[in-house]
Amino acid sequence: MIRHVARWAALAATLLLAPAPAAAQSFADWAAVVVAGDFRAHGGRPTEAFDNARRDVATTLVGLGFRPENLRQFSVKPQNDLITAPGLSEPNAIYEALEETAARAPGGCLVYFTSHGDPSGVLVGEDVLAPRILGQMVGAACGERPTVVVISACFSGVFVPALAGPNRMVLTAARKDRSSFGCGEADRYPYFDDCFLSSAKGARDFGGLGRAVQACVAAREIEEGMKPPSQPQLSIGADLLPALPFYAFPGAQPPRE
Repeated sequence: MIRHVARWAALAATLLLAPAPAAAQSFADWAAVVVAGDFRAHGGRPTEAFDNARRDVATTLVGLGFRPENLRQFSVKPQNDLITAPGLSEPNAIYEALEETAARAPGGCLVYFTSHGDPSGVLVGEDVLAPRILGQMVGAACGERPTVVVISACFSGVFVPALAGPNRMVLTAARKDRSSFGCGEADRYPYFDDCFLSSAKGARDFGGLGRAVQACVAAREIEEGMKPPSQPQLSIGADLLPALPFYAFPGAQPPRE
């Protein structure tokens, strides 16, 4: 309890006594990894949906103030993208990249996966990455710094208990017992990733973005007649919740005392 109070007091002092960071620089010292975990549609044939989302989420993050040198991308088919030159999607490589990037960018962490999923985890290449293992990866690399984890996959709500924490925001594409939608051969993005990208333009911070994505997915599924609803999940830790507004997106004003 004493450690918890001391940690919050230090965070509050930093936020309230120091000048609020400029919006475009709020994430300049954050580490980020963005992973496309598969290349196959739900029917087994190839799709570009996951790699399209991976590439464009990374571009959006740079627009929000993340530095390109602190952002690593991963793909199951890295040879098909000579422009962004992603690494091969493999759990050990992803962890090593997150650890290395977090060591030189200590301000915070963002981890984004887009792939297929099942109740045991998210597909990464030929492996299923379990919630417990991802939780250990994020904990070892990012510790107690502010951390945002986004999982775009069916059944991705299974990750919330393993990843939730006082310093973390966890946003998933579906409840632990629900599928998400938009992984077909002709889809440009999965529904959730599409909503993340479109909602980022009007959001003021990651908390607002998470809520906007939830509303966007619900509206899209109603419009398309997709049932049962995926019900994206959002968890924001008690320490991070009051701090998120200070990480305002470009064009949004951080709070002032």
